[in-house]
Amino acid sequence: MIFYFSGTGNSRWVAESLGKRLEDAVEDIADVKIEKEEYTLPEGEILGFVFPVYAWAPPTIVMDFISLLRLSLAPKYVFFVCTCGDDSGKTADIFCKAIKEKGWECNAGFSVIMPNTYVSLPGFDVDPLHIVSKKLREAKERIEYISSKLAARARLIDCYEGAFPWIKSYLIHPLFMHTLMSPKPFKATDSCISCGLCEKACPVRNIHLKERGKPEWGSHCTMCLACYHSCPKHAIEYSCLTQKKGQYLFDKSNKEL
Repeated sequence: MIFYFSGTGNSRWVAESLGKRLEDAVEDIADVKIEKEEYTLPEGEILGFVFPVYAWAPPTIVMDFISLLRLSLAPKYVFFVCTCGDDSGKTADIFCKAIKEKGWECNAGFSVIMPNTYVSLPGFDVDPLHIVSKKLREAKERIEYISSKLAARARLIDCYEGAFPWIKSYLIHPLFMHTLMSPKPFKATDSCISCGLCEKACPVRNIHLKERGKPEWGSHCTMCLACYHSCPKHAIEYSCLTQKKGQYLFDKSNKEL
């Protein structure tokens, strides 16, 4: 069983690619009614998690899912794959600690560098097309490598932490969570055509079209930015920080390259 969370499609593609190669089921965390279900894990079946790195740590929705997840049997082999634009910081340590608190053991973990999607701070933007192409090409090779290791039930942590990982994950990440996780700065400009694609793209169903047809954000935003990247008119802004930034969706970019 492989559970995943994805906003713009990077982590979904990784999860589905692994599921196909390992012949394992894949489920979207956002669609799982975690409070009501106990998952039956057949003897010997692996348990995997695929998710993006948000400010050098796993997304809150993933951590909450793990804390609430109930299994019929304790897993014998647990792994994770995190997708990141550049580096993962101490994501592996944070994830493994959460798994340990469940009484399980995280046996393997990998990072996959994918195109950047975060645009909500100065200095952050999507990658130019030649970098997107390079990253996607190398990611496909990386998936083959990870698949072979998981098929062999390898026990290793193979994540690119980058520079100053402790500072990024344990100092910058809490600051990010405290100051930049609010959906309040989101707005739709007059370019909005009320197509509803942002509402459809939101993995946590946090967006609804108002009477006048413009989107309205609720209180449980994950900051995945799927709404921003999905807008065909580039009409969604996060404060004034995204006006001249680019957009990225895995499915669209993969077809164009």
